[in-house]
Amino acid sequence: MNFRCPIHIVLSVLMVGLLTAPCLATDYNEAISGDLSNSGLTPTSIGSLTLGANSVLGTTGRGGNGLDRDYFTFTVPANFTLVSMTELSGTTVGGDVSFIGVQAGNKVTVGTNPTSAAGLLGWTHYGVADINVDILPRMGVPSFGSTGFTTPLSAGNYAFWVQDFNVGVFTYGFRLGVQAVPEPGSLALFTGLGVGGSLLTFSRLKRRRIV
Repeated sequence: MNFRCPIHIVLSVLMVGLLTAPCLATDYNEAISGDLSNSGLTPTSIGSLTLGANSVLGTTGRGGNGLDRDYFTFTVPANFTLVSMTELSGTTVGGDVSFIGVQAGNKVTVGTNPTSAAGLLGWTHYGVADINVDILPRMGVPSFGSTGFTTPLSAGNYAFWVQDFNVGVFTYGFRLGVQAVPEPGSLALFTGLGVGGSLLTFSRLKRRRIV
């Protein structure tokens, strides 16, 4: 049986120019669901992430109405982790001042013209060189006062801030990779079986040598 992307996903990908993006369970697409919030104190909620690939597609840049900043928040459910944030094909930037930051919780309280990144978990600049690159580990490196973090990000609420300072409209897309946390009991059982199997094999080989 052939699998086809739902038509609304196909249209959303085309509308933001992400022509080569895979078929994803899109959590939020500005071309369909409307402009993401321009306030860090009231970011747009895209709900709880699901196992596998989730994505956020939007636009940012400077125009006649000023700077279009995008703020969104989501929840990583219990027993899951956010393992990656991969920049999708079709992302465009106006120069070296594209920015994405993350703060723990459901809002970004850092001001729009801060003197440091204090208050953020992490941040980075992104560009076309990062297409198909997981930028989450880079965001986790402490810089200019950000707390820093080690991937994966555990269950909880997170708020993101995306912006490009240049004049124009620039598309972006990020794929959020979510994995389940293995239960300690099942992991121990798997490890125990592995050890047991090795000991059993060694025992059989030893008996063969004795015979």
